[in-house]
Amino acid sequence: MWHNARLLNMIATALYAVLALVVVAAGLMWLVQRPVFAISHIRIVPAEGSTLRHTNGPSIRANAVPKLQGNFFTLKLDGARNAFESVPWVRRASVRREWPNGLLVELEEHVVLGTWGSGETARLVNVHGEVFVANLAEAEDDARLLALAGPDGSERDVVERLEQLRTWFKPMGVEPLGVTLTDRYAWRTRLSNNTQIELGREQNEQDRAELEARVSRFVQAWPQVVAQWGKQIEYADLRYSNGFAIRAANVRFLTDAQAAAAAKAKAQAQANNQVTRREEKTR
Repeated sequence: MWHNARLLNMIATALYAVLALVVVAAGLMWLVQRPVFAISHIRIVPAEGSTLRHTNGPSIRANAVPKLQGNFFTLKLDGARNAFESVPWVRRASVRREWPNGLLVELEEHVVLGTWGSGETARLVNVHGEVFVANLAEAEDDARLLALAGPDGSERDVVERLEQLRTWFKPMGVEPLGVTLTDRYAWRTRLSNNTQIELGREQNEQDRAELEARVSRFVQAWPQVVAQWGKQIEYADLRYSNGFAIRAANVRFLTDAQAAAAAKAKAQAQANNQVTRREEKTR
């Protein structure tokens, strides 16, 4: 082999090429690690069709910037996107590099719809039926929050039912302020006129059609209900197949014992009146 000049030349050429590649790679590694390429500029813009009401510089610096690892060349964009989506109120983020040391970040904020659950475990839910965590006081500044609740995983179903109820009750001039799906998959809602509505269970398409039919019957009968009982209807139970039950604020319901006592008192009063009239005639 050592007497084969052609082979030796080929080996030397290959070694020179390898050495050149190593030098170039080392030079590139040295170059990309220069401070000039460290991320020092982040430009935040709203995504198309979105506005940024709650996301600001301090929030970005506190929640996203510490999670960014790498410079202009080595930063992993998926990791950066996750970092920005960890910022409160951010629903989605899109991250692109800006030469030579910046990032362009497009953010879409959550549009709050209401609260999910109650008490200390209450969270916020957006118009897409997604639960998220953010400052409740900031959410209340945006709009009146609806009260939504249901089993875990039912968030989208509850938001979808809310939209249906808005359509169903619109002829009454009211809208739902709260929607609940119970653990037994029964629906109830609270309307803007302070009426609590029991809607019943729904487990299939037939149940859904029957539920809509019961609501339609109640809405059509509403003018007669108001004419007879007044506008302050506290409660309506629509779970009956051929009608519904209501409770009005100005109506007092008596127990059997109270009704019997009231009837006895009325009879006694009538008897006393008759005695008084007889005495007056004898005078």
